[in-house]
Amino acid sequence: MYDTGMLIALADRKAKAVALHSGLRVTPHRALILGPVLAQVWRPRSAVIHALAGVLKDCTVPGARASEPSMRAARAGQPECMACAIGPDLTDWRRVGAALGEARLPAKKRPDAVDAWVALSAVKHGSAVIFTSDPEDIEAYLGVLNPRDVHVERV
Repeated sequence: MYDTGMLIALADRKAKAVALHSGLRVTPHRALILGPVLAQVWRPRSAVIHALAGVLKDCTVPGARASEPSMRAARAGQPECMACAIGPDLTDWRRVGAALGEARLPAKKRPDAVDAWVALSAVKHGSAVIFTSDPEDIEAYLGVLNPRDVHVERV
């Protein structure tokens, strides 16, 4: 799962982000970019458009019609990720709101609904890794959401 910081690092062609992204090209589940994360980074500048267009071919934006499927094709057909196929429900949005209100964020940080949604999406997927430039923020939301197996990787 990519957060805004990971997309910015990819758009800027930062070595660590590019290497991590390249390694994920062979996984059965494509890297996830939530729509609000993409919106935070996408700007009408040719350098950004060019860099992110290539990234988007390797990723999925759950719920977006023109996005690549979340799972890569297998010999047995096209598998589907249920967490990607089913959109958020009212309980999910309540959990995001609770995380916003209860997270112990680093000093001078304000609650960020997109970061909280990234954290909850990773929790819903299980065994997920969130690639971020602000691990302390994501970990604060995860502390409230209490996941079993979500990891955070700084880029």
